[in-house]
Amino acid sequence: MYINFWYPICRTNELTDEAPVRSKLLGTQYVVFRDSQGKAHVLSDTCVHRGGSLSKGKVVEDCIECPYHGWQFDADGKCAKVPSMGDKKPPGRAKVDSYPVQEKYGIVFAFLGDLPEEERPPLYEIEEYDDPAWRESEIIMMDINCFYERSVENGIDPIHNEFVHPAQGSPQPIEGTVEYPETPWGSGVAGNYAEKGKKLTEGEGMESDDAFLNASSCHHGPNVIITYIHFAKDTGLHQYLFEAPIDENNTKVYLVNLRSFRLDPKHDETIRNANIYVTEEDIGILENIFPVRTPDSLTLELLTPGDKPIVRYREFLNSWTDKGWRLDWKAMQAAEGDVAYAIPSPARRESGNWVLETVPLLAGSE
Repeated sequence: MYINFWYPICRTNELTDEAPVRSKLLGTQYVVFRDSQGKAHVLSDTCVHRGGSLSKGKVVEDCIECPYHGWQFDADGKCAKVPSMGDKKPPGRAKVDSYPVQEKYGIVFAFLGDLPEEERPPLYEIEEYDDPAWRESEIIMMDINCFYERSVENGIDPIHNEFVHPAQGSPQPIEGTVEYPETPWGSGVAGNYAEKGKKLTEGEGMESDDAFLNASSCHHGPNVIITYIHFAKDTGLHQYLFEAPIDENNTKVYLVNLRSFRLDPKHDETIRNANIYVTEEDIGILENIFPVRTPDSLTLELLTPGDKPIVRYREFLNSWTDKGWRLDWKAMQAAEGDVAYAIPSPARRESGNWVLETVPLLAGSE
């Protein structure tokens, strides 16, 4: 798991103006709340006084109030009030980490890391999100008992479909059309596929004489999967999976679906159910993979040319390890219950004297 990327914290409609929300990612807890202007904020969930859970408290005057002793922390994570001290100014160490936030696509995202704004990897941009030619159905939420990297690798795997999703048939790549596109923050596979005489899917505008389709899958950062399936010109399905790694055994997935066919809302449930059915086929595989975590060495699994996108994804992960962004998960587990860790926030680059320890990170080569 890696710091310095954007992660989904909760859905926008989960967060009201009154009640905070608790969210767990990267093995650490967060409190999410809205201020009086409706702006969302994400802080470390542990009160630095006596370890109270801020998410179990309440919002008071644009601050989150700890339910244990009433300490109030503002949107920047600084303590604004210590009731037992009366009118005295809270100590300088009375602060918790506060993280940059963006609300997009019906999701509250937080940047979990300490990079300054100009150096941060971008939140993935869904260019067609507000395009009236595309219809978005309700976000599909999934809790998967697997390590998130295994899920991402499944999403960019071009050779599992005919075995895991047999109802889709077995479309084969057309020679000379397969490419492996890359961006500064990701990679994937794209190509044209065909299976003569078979329909890849049923429905209006979703079939052709030779069952042709264009498909691509790629990752953005360590935790986002983008899949495009075009059945014909102007007829396509775009899927965006924003994954929240909870710990080594659990992942929460926020699936944003957009389509350029059957735009009437009456089709939402049918298409949603079809997506859930296919996803559950994947989950059945992912929850039984062993070892649970992705091996650190490519030689610990027998990879073939068809695994090229998986190999490239792991190379990206290694590059972020070299930057010193990878959590030392074994060290975190060894200290579980004894140490309250926090992901370092940008404010830690501006000041010292913090109470909560930062998560242990593997030493990078850079």
